[in-house]
Amino acid sequence: MEMNREEIIAWLLEGDPAIQYQTRRDLLHEDPAALADLRNRIGEEGWGRAFLQRQQPDGHWGRAFYQPKWTSSHYTLLDLRNLCIPATLEITKALELILATSIGPDGGINPSKDINQSDVCINGMFLNYACYFGTEGEKLRSVVDFIISQQLADGGFNCRLNRSGARHSSMHSTLSVLEGIREYVTAGYVYREDELKRVERDAQEFLLQHRLYKSDHTGATIHPSFLKLVYPPRWRYDILRALDYFQSVRYPYDERLQDALEVLKQKRLPDGRWKTQAHHPGEVHFIMEKAGKPSRWNTLRCLRVLDFYHQAETANGIRG
Repeated sequence: MEMNREEIIAWLLEGDPAIQYQTRRDLLHEDPAALADLRNRIGEEGWGRAFLQRQQPDGHWGRAFYQPKWTSSHYTLLDLRNLCIPATLEITKALELILATSIGPDGGINPSKDINQSDVCINGMFLNYACYFGTEGEKLRSVVDFIISQQLADGGFNCRLNRSGARHSSMHSTLSVLEGIREYVTAGYVYREDELKRVERDAQEFLLQHRLYKSDHTGATIHPSFLKLVYPPRWRYDILRALDYFQSVRYPYDERLQDALEVLKQKRLPDGRWKTQAHHPGEVHFIMEKAGKPSRWNTLRCLRVLDFYHQAETANGIRG
């Protein structure tokens, strides 16, 4: 039986404090300032507390900044940022440790002791959570310099540029950098801000030229995984993560978004919700939601995307 919107909202509000907070902020449009108590609860209970409690005494999660993959400090901080948790002592401690030990010769954040070239995808994700959690601007300058240096002629980014000379951008790397720039601008940092905004426009255009998931030469789907709705997305690109980015920066409706919006609508379950289709393999701290079941994360994200673009679709004669 199909649930109406009020029933779906009520179901979302039965979820973790992180889901409750983003539902009230993004779907019910409540003033974030009035939600401060609810936002604080993200670090005190549920998923947020579970992440914080797994920090090691040295300040890292997992074994190090980037090991093991999904339980490392890097991906734990990314998960925490996506919960919209306020900065905590645990988070600040980890960020200070990373900045003190993981700046590479090229100025980028680099977890490797053997590879001198930093990875632009990692740096985009780092900029995302470091800015969100209020890292001092001076400490981010070399990261900004490195990211700008890695832009390709097609407007996007590819982590293999400085290692093997990639000539075509990666959707994965490009979106990670865009998310980092969004947080940098939103938080009010000013160092090389105008250049980053130019980089941002070019990188957005790169994704749009591919209609978010299609070859710009053949129109074929670049990779089937781009159409899978997975949470947490980690570093991997998919259309929901991309559409959620575009709505988060209030990007005006563009016809090149429409194919991805249609795929999103087609994936809606008969009851009006969306499921998590899979999980990216690898060791995790814990599973937030089971694959194959209705997902609060994906339902929340899909609704805020479709809400934002619905009015523009209607104006363009497109039925939801």
